[in-house]
Amino acid sequence: MREKIFRKIDTEIEKIKSRIGADRKILEGIFDKPTLLVFGKLFSDKTIDLVEFPISVGKEGCVFRALTPAKEFVAVKVYRVVSHTFRNISKYIEGDPRFRTFRNRRDLIYEWANKEFKNLQILENIGVSVPHPIRRIKNVLVMQYIGDETVPAPLLRDVKLDNPKKFLNKLIKYIKIMYQKAELVHGDLSEYNILVYKEKPYIIDVGQTVVIEHPMALEFLKRDIHNLVRFFRNRYNLKEHDEETLYNKIIERGKN
Repeated sequence: MREKIFRKIDTEIEKIKSRIGADRKILEGIFDKPTLLVFGKLFSDKTIDLVEFPISVGKEGCVFRALTPAKEFVAVKVYRVVSHTFRNISKYIEGDPRFRTFRNRRDLIYEWANKEFKNLQILENIGVSVPHPIRRIKNVLVMQYIGDETVPAPLLRDVKLDNPKKFLNKLIKYIKIMYQKAELVHGDLSEYNILVYKEKPYIIDVGQTVVIEHPMALEFLKRDIHNLVRFFRNRYNLKEHDEETLYNKIIERGKN
């Protein structure tokens, strides 16, 4: 009986793979059996109908564009359960009362995906432009797709902005309301995790976002500010913002 069940699971997994339009090498690195079974649930629950192609492929995971049964685009982020790059992510979860402790690597990755999902919900609710979170199961996160039907939205590093000053001021505003309204710090904000769509910034990769009680929160905040000021100074010669002044304005909670 047990072997029959396993054979049935393997058969279903092969069916799932046929509905995921990714290169086999990507499949081998990302889609272990538990993850494929999560996709099976997403298919059966009609959250998605087809996985089209990878938007981005990284050491920590991949983001795919998928279609819903209503033929709408969504983004599906899959965290690799086996990845050496996750050795230090526990420091972003430990000390955060919103999340439970973890017993092993798989638990850690599941908690990391849960953390990103919850952070997206919080940031969206306070008016920060992020992809709308739709669903999270284990190490798989379904969220709003940013882009058009032809191409996904590019990263900030890959575009030439028409109005960089306005764009930077919007990002500074987002950092400020994250800190003052949600008591959160992104922790790794740079030109590599900001999407640009119709001249509007969308902040992504918020799994490492921490509460301000985190012992490294202020250092992370300083790093976020430095990354943005450096990028806009080097790329667009914008020099009006001083890092220390920005930092002090942001941490002055309750003041404008």
